Formats: sequence, structure tokens, C-alpha cells
Amino acid sequence: MRCGSRAGVVSNSHMSTASTPPSAPAAVHLEDRLTELEIKASYADDLLDTLNAVVARQQEQIDLLLRELGHLRRQGADEGSAPARNLRDELPPHY
Repeated sequence: MRCGSRAGVVSNSHMSTASTPPSAPAAVHLEDRLTELEIKASYADDLLDTLNAVVARQQEQIDLLLRELGHLRRQGADEGSAPARNLRDELPPHY
């Protein structure tokens, strides 16, 4: 099938090649895009550091709570040999 029109042919006259430097507006646009990406990467890096600190602090809190829970369980097991008391049978302190 032959096509008489040049609609499928792409002209390279508007595209820059390795031998021709990019036009000034295109270079400025690329520089702006690069700057924006560097700024975004910097913010992402800062956010990562902040989140890492939060996770580390939360892990310390979890470790502390687990130690306290273990202590309370041991304390409850030590007192487990004593007869269970019913708080309803005890008088409040103001009587």
C-alpha cells in the first residue's frame, strides 16, 4: 500500500541532536525541572529522617510498655497464691 502524503513522516528539524545544543528556553525548562526534582528529593529525604525518628521513639515506648507488662504479670503471678479478694466485701476508706 502506497501513501502519497507525508503525514507519517516525522521531521527532525525541530528536534535537537547531539551536535546541536538545545534551545535556550528548553535548557531553562530542563534546569527548572531538575531544580524542582532536587527540592522534592530534599523534602522526601527530610521526611524520611523525621519518620525514622518517630518510628525509633515509638519502638522505645513499645519496649518500655512490654517490660512494664512483664513486670505486672510477674507481680500478679507472685500474688496469685494469695486468696482472691472481692472488692465488694471491703469497705471504702471513708467508713
